[in-house]
Amino acid sequence: MCRESNRKENDVNIRRWSAGVLAAALFVPGLAACKSEDGSPTAGSTSAAKPADPKEALLASTKELQKGNFTFTIKGGELNGEGTVHLPSKSAEMKMETSSEELSMNMHLVFIDNDSWVKLELGGAMADAVPAFKAMKGKYQHLDRSKLDGVKELSFDFADVDPAGAEKMINAITDVKQTGDGAYEGTIDATKAADSDLLDEDTIKTLGAQASALPFTAKVDGQGRLSELTVQVPAVGSAKAQTLTVTYANYGSATAPKAPAASQVVEASDQLYEMFKG
Repeated sequence: MCRESNRKENDVNIRRWSAGVLAAALFVPGLAACKSEDGSPTAGSTSAAKPADPKEALLASTKELQKGNFTFTIKGGELNGEGTVHLPSKSAEMKMETSSEELSMNMHLVFIDNDSWVKLELGGAMADAVPAFKAMKGKYQHLDRSKLDGVKELSFDFADVDPAGAEKMINAITDVKQTGDGAYEGTIDATKAADSDLLDEDTIKTLGAQASALPFTAKVDGQGRLSELTVQVPAVGSAKAQTLTVTYANYGSATAPKAPAASQVVEASDQLYEMFKG
C-alpha cells in the first residue's frame, strides 16, 4: 500500500514538475544554436532604417519574427532549449533538457503541418513512476491531435510563431535606453505581459510587486532584427534568482525540420498525454 501511494504521489509530482518546467520553457529556455556571424542580410530580409526611439526600435526588431523563418535558443535556470521555426514549410522543432534533484528530462518535439512527434527520455529516481517510457527510449511518439486539447506543452501555434513572446514583453517595457550600437537596457512591467511565453502567469503572481520592474537587456543585429532578449528574475522565497535569455538567428535561412524515420516512430502512449495534462 505504501509503495502504491508513493507511486501515485510521484506520478502527480512528475506531471506538476513537467508542466511547470515546460510552461516556463517549452516556449522559452536554450542550448546553443548556430548564429549568423557576419550580420549581412539573409534570404527574404531587407534592411530598414532603425527608429530613433529605443522602444520603437525594439518593437520594430520583432517584425521579422512574424515571417517564421529563424532559429532560436532559450535558457533559464536549469532548463535549456533550442529550436527552429520554418513557416514556409509549416514546420518547427524544439529540443529541451532540464533536471532537478529527482528527475532529468530530454525532449525533442517535431511539428510538420498537422503531424507532430515527441521523443522523451527521463532519468532520476522519479522516472520509475512512468515505466512505459523505458520501453520507448530512443523512439519518437506520434501524437494524436484529438488528445492534445489543453496540452500546450505538446502543441505549436503556427499563427503565433515566436517561442518566447518577445513582442509582448517589449510592449510591456516601462523604461529603456540605448547603451551602445544595437544594445539596450531597461525595465519591463511583467504584469502587462502575462500572456507571453517567457514568463507565465504563476511566476508573475509569485513575484508580487517586483514583477512590475524586471531588469532586461536586448540586442539587435545590423539589420535591426532582435538577436537577444534577457530578463532578470529576482529571488522570491526559496526560489533562486534566474536569468532568462532567448536568442534568435538565421533569419530567412533556417533549415526546415524533417520528420523522424518511420523505423523510429511509435504511437504515443496514454501515459504521455496524462503526464502533461497536470
